[in-house]
Amino acid sequence: MTNFAAIDFETADYHSDSACSVGVVHVKDNSIAERYHRLIRPPRREFVFTYIHGLTWNDVRDSPSFGELWPELRHLLDRADFLVAHNASFDSRVLGACCRLAGISPPRYRFLCTVSMARKMWKLRSARLPVVCQHLGIALEHHDALSDAEACAKIAMRALG
Repeated sequence: MTNFAAIDFETADYHSDSACSVGVVHVKDNSIAERYHRLIRPPRREFVFTYIHGLTWNDVRDSPSFGELWPELRHLLDRADFLVAHNASFDSRVLGACCRLAGISPPRYRFLCTVSMARKMWKLRSARLPVVCQHLGIALEHHDALSDAEACAKIAMRALG
């Protein structure tokens, strides 16, 4: 029985605690059971990565902070046996930094990385998310947190069989 959650964060700036969007896709028994997407108000108004994800301060200023969002996000993540992310070290670092900033003890989730899975399974020249998705025929709106999380979930489902 497969029970995991794919997670993707988008950040506003160079700091790991600047999550401005999160997408989570919960997979149960090798099918998508739930999709979750929220905008997050980061701790600073500066948006360096708008050119990547298209989000600005005006998009998120009325959104909850990570600390305010954490109870519902944690409820979703705690139901999974493990988490997957494309470049899991990044998303794990963002999760931990956002928790610490909010005064929350970072949970110790087990992360699997779909970059590593893709390299082992399909031996592609590049394991970038758009490349893997194109190879597998997975639709992707790159740098949309929910789309990235769903693509990651589909990669993991294929890799884990």
